[in-house]
Amino acid sequence: MRKKPPSFRKLDWTVVLFIAAIIALFLWPVTYRHYSQLYLRLPATLSFIKFAVLATFGEMLVSRLQRGVYLPPQFGLLPKAVVWGILGVFIWIAFGIFSQGVTGTFFAGSVPEGPGMVLLNAFTISFFMNIIFAPMMMMTHHLTDTYIAQNSGRFPLKGFTLLPLLKSINWEKMWGFVFKKTIPLFWIPAHTITFLLPEELRVLFAVALSVVLGLLLTIKR
Repeated sequence: MRKKPPSFRKLDWTVVLFIAAIIALFLWPVTYRHYSQLYLRLPATLSFIKFAVLATFGEMLVSRLQRGVYLPPQFGLLPKAVVWGILGVFIWIAFGIFSQGVTGTFFAGSVPEGPGMVLLNAFTISFFMNIIFAPMMMMTHHLTDTYIAQNSGRFPLKGFTLLPLLKSINWEKMWGFVFKKTIPLFWIPAHTITFLLPEELRVLFAVALSVVLGLLLTIKR
């Protein structure tokens, strides 16, 4: 018997308003200008905040669709937010390394002219970033999520050992689905769009992509 989707509740209206406020923040020219200026001064800090807040919020949405609650037992709100924030900083670093490195290596250090070449440059950046950096990032996120779940929503640094976590990985799913399907079918095309955007929007778009993928997989399931 198929489980019915959770009914719409009052708290969900708050979530809808929060999403609308985030969208309005970047559509309203005044707030977008302030955001762009702040990003120029504090890109790493903003990357941490965006992933800590929005990516964690995305996991809460997925939980709401799957289980009917935003914060199930052992969710680990604060540890997840910190982990996502740290990953966000590394993603921002990876964006800089691969965008400059790929453009410098294949396109003589400057973005080529013409729509076709601009698209090729963005695709090449996305391709190399996703086959080199993305698997390690995905595995790190999976391991930290597993550790938080094993410790009832906490992330105790004392006693942390990596080997048992590595042994717990379902490699059939990790390789057969996460690496083999989501990277070529979703992440490479999606991040091609990412690298067509202005630099101050790339990390934000990456957060949105992680939320969208989680929601799509939940709906499919």
